[in-house]
Amino acid sequence: MFGFMNSLKLFLLLFLIIPLIARIKGQTYSCSPTTYAQNSTFQTNVHLLLSSLSSNASQSDGGFYNSTIFGQENNSNATVYGLFQCLGDATVQTCQKCVSDGIEDIIQRCPNNTGAIGWYDKCWLRYSGDEYFFSKMQEQPQLILVITRNATNTASFMKLLGETLKVVAKEASQGGSKKFATKKENYSSFETLYTMAQCTPDISETSCLNCLGNSIGNLPNCCNGNVGGVTLKPSCYLRYETYAFYQEQPPPPAAPPPNPSPESTSKDKSRISAGIIIAIAIPTVIFILLVSLCFLCLKRRASKHTPVPKQTGSALVDISSVESLQFDLNTIKSATNDFSADNKLGQGGFGEVYKGILPGGQELAVKRLSSTSNQGVGEFKNEVLTMAKLQHRNLVRLLGFCLDEGEKILIYEYLPNKSLDNFLFGMENRAKLSWLTRYKIIEGIARGMLYLHEDSRLKIIHRDLKASNILLDEDLNPKISDFGMAKIFGVNQTQANTSRVVGTFGYMAPEYVIHGHISIKSDIYSFGVLILEIICGKKKYIFLCIKLC
Repeated sequence: MFGFMNSLKLFLLLFLIIPLIARIKGQTYSCSPTTYAQNSTFQTNVHLLLSSLSSNASQSDGGFYNSTIFGQENNSNATVYGLFQCLGDATVQTCQKCVSDGIEDIIQRCPNNTGAIGWYDKCWLRYSGDEYFFSKMQEQPQLILVITRNATNTASFMKLLGETLKVVAKEASQGGSKKFATKKENYSSFETLYTMAQCTPDISETSCLNCLGNSIGNLPNCCNGNVGGVTLKPSCYLRYETYAFYQEQPPPPAAPPPNPSPESTSKDKSRISAGIIIAIAIPTVIFILLVSLCFLCLKRRASKHTPVPKQTGSALVDISSVESLQFDLNTIKSATNDFSADNKLGQGGFGEVYKGILPGGQELAVKRLSSTSNQGVGEFKNEVLTMAKLQHRNLVRLLGFCLDEGEKILIYEYLPNKSLDNFLFGMENRAKLSWLTRYKIIEGIARGMLYLHEDSRLKIIHRDLKASNILLDEDLNPKISDFGMAKIFGVNQTQANTSRVVGTFGYMAPEYVIHGHISIKSDIYSFGVLILEIICGKKKYIFLCIKLC
């Protein structure tokens, strides 16, 4: 249980810092305080320079390119210098797009400025008509962005960070034409520290090391204990995170084997007999394995046709065994004012839900299945029998049922805040879901699922886990509901197959939809979609949720 919850907390922490990570990955820039006149020669040269940078982004050596557009003889003040530097892990296509998008952005943000610098996801670029900056180590302007979450142990984290950054800075300064390096170190049993350093290759090794060293020296002042940060300067770039923010470089290809010498050739000849033996033995072994596999498959197929004895004891029994939970129809009608529209709480796929109040004042949620509902008597009995055996604070409590006069009615505890989707997707309640509340809801759902899968008397696969089936009590504690489609497994059973796929598309795992394979993982997939919805506030389309986060 504790291992599961720790993994969940780590998962949530990564998602909760997405907006802060976006700030680091986002567009940051600085404009020169001086401006130029519209339709001037300088403006023309700026656009020529930026066009030159864009056109050379796909042909640059090592992701770096600089260019100069000279002014006319009688107007030397119109000279413009510019360069771009792509991060060392960027592909040619990524570099080209970053430079192209960056140029469009910098023109909008610094429309009439004589100089500008912009840092982007995978590159940074700058131009200036005020000074010649090639081959000069420059540290201003400087921008520092940090993740505001602190490490658990600040002292040990900062010690590891300082040691790792010194190594990666030295490797970057000695990194040849790219002046780029990455390094990762284990921070704890479940977290890794990732670092990146890079300089523009036009500055010397010493200047690069000084630029990065000064950035590292500022860390105790700006970023003490923060688990992520980036220092942006015109001549160098330094970043660290506790997640893999860069594309790790593949290992260099292995050197080709040396040509065999005459001596080794003679030795190989002496081993030919061994090679022949192996060539004969391997096909023989494979043949034996295939025969054994076929025998096991035939045995398994035969076992599928063997009659299975009916379950007894704790297995499902007839609904008559829970008659103590049966309500009289007249009692239900009286409690709901004969299913009055004023008492209606909502409309589901299987029918309508009403609020009811018993004579003693107890509030109820009455689920009245419609006569045209796809949920038949079988699903109804399944839900009653399932819910009657379950007791957990994160599961909706079944109070009773009614089967009088052809009605199929389920009576649950009343939860005033209705379902989670009203809070996630409704404008009125969305503001009530703070990050702490969202975390509490996810944690509660996880506890309920763990109970269903591992801790209850029955191993239950819900099969329809979604926001509308998560109800919230007065304190916004989540409770899993609607077990009409639940699948009950044996104690030691881990998976099953079905020809009837039920549930809600978008929440169902692909292997379940395509092949009918059911397992605990089916619910885990739905839970993953639900987590994305809770974090992003968008409905079940995963690609849209990730895009908008």
